[in-house]
Amino acid sequence: MGQPDITAAERDAVYKTIFGRRDIRKHFTAEPIPVAMLGRILKAAHHAGSVGYMQPWSFIVVDDVGVKARVRESFLREREAAAEKFDAERREKYLSYKLEGILESPLNICVTCDRNRIPGEVIGRNSMRETDVYSTVCAVQNLWLAARAENIGVGWVSILNRQDLHEILNIPPKHVIVAYLCLGYVSEFPEIPELEAAGWRSRLPLEDLVYFNQWNGKLPEIYRELAAALKD
Repeated sequence: MGQPDITAAERDAVYKTIFGRRDIRKHFTAEPIPVAMLGRILKAAHHAGSVGYMQPWSFIVVDDVGVKARVRESFLREREAAAEKFDAERREKYLSYKLEGILESPLNICVTCDRNRIPGEVIGRNSMRETDVYSTVCAVQNLWLAARAENIGVGWVSILNRQDLHEILNIPPKHVIVAYLCLGYVSEFPEIPELEAAGWRSRLPLEDLVYFNQWNGKLPEIYRELAAALKD
């Protein structure tokens, strides 16, 4: 017997979680994440889809203040280097943003990808070798949504030097670092994404990103109701 259908209430909860997900950089509280809850979140991540069922991910849970401090030092160096890529006005704005919660969040999780977890050929990977990394990103998204469903905030810190993380966390060279995440309870989930609220960027119109049958293919007349839905 297969799985039961998703009920309307369950469906609505999934969409609520997706639309309420935020990249949290501040608002973290010191309240610890219950161990059972962390287990549920990691289990959800581990149940992500993966090409060829390769399951290439690993998760390093970090709660040591000294380790987190070293990671934040890497962030600060990389933030300064990244700031130089912007013009003066944009640079000042960039440096004013709170872009991580490494020390404030109770837990950090580093997600890695073992590109050789399955020896030999993997089903579905012959033409697109990078699907192992894509699969790991699916695990990150599962983790993020599960955390939001538990009212736990997650922030993805990408302004980090990978080599620094390999050394700080003793990650074997063959493992690709995909994400460094900050997790914890928060005082609030912002109504809209923080970078949008700050005026850095706005969400792109979905109707400009959906094509039919070929690149830039126009929406067929039979999908006119979809056109309205995409603008909602």
